[in-house]
Amino acid sequence: MSAIVFEGVTKSYGHVRAVRGIDLRIDGGFVGLIGHNGAGKSTCLKMLMGLLRPTEGRILVAGIDVVADPEGARNAIGAVPEEPALYEYLSAREFLRFVAEVRGRGDVEAALALTGLGADADRLIREYSQGMRRKTALAAAVLAEPQVLVLDEALNGLDPPSAASVKQALRDIVDRGTTVLLSTHVVETVQAVADRVVMLAHGEIVADEQVADIGDAGLERLFLEKLEQHRDEGRPTG
Repeated sequence: MSAIVFEGVTKSYGHVRAVRGIDLRIDGGFVGLIGHNGAGKSTCLKMLMGLLRPTEGRILVAGIDVVADPEGARNAIGAVPEEPALYEYLSAREFLRFVAEVRGRGDVEAALALTGLGADADRLIREYSQGMRRKTALAAAVLAEPQVLVLDEALNGLDPPSAASVKQALRDIVDRGTTVLLSTHVVETVQAVADRVVMLAHGEIVADEQVADIGDAGLERLFLEKLEQHRDEGRPTG
């Protein structure tokens, strides 16, 4: 069973088509979703998480239709948004206990250990650096051992040590069998951590490659070439 499936997915806002007939199948691993601002990345993630309904097409998470069974789909997903909301006057341990109670399951100590927060778990979140806040949000997302982990620009603004720590935690999560989908415009991050990259331009998939097959030219050059090719073909932008 595929972890994520998009079948002919379109999303329109009035006369603007933000996503244009996307077909995508992800069976596992660490997948990077990249694209320019306005490419449709966040719209795809919001539809995947059930926050938006597709105008056309179908989305499945672990075989569950996100429109027909939104609760079942949510139970299969963990998510870290670009700006995670945390309860700042709780400690990380208290926050994770609260999340576990809401979700009805979760190993708080395992999530703290996986994300490297154990030594600081009893400090108030309001005292945390941005990197530690990201780790707390990540711990909350993986707490219930979701089949799919969705990250929307979740590594932005981290200092190098924090970024390295979070990337290692993500690799550990993938090794445990969770499928990770990371949306970002920072191609260097994708090339460093992902197994596969899917590129969007103006709401369409313009490339879908294994990172190991990209070669010495690099992901950024490939993306720019695909974007230019997309423009040369005269694809609509609205």
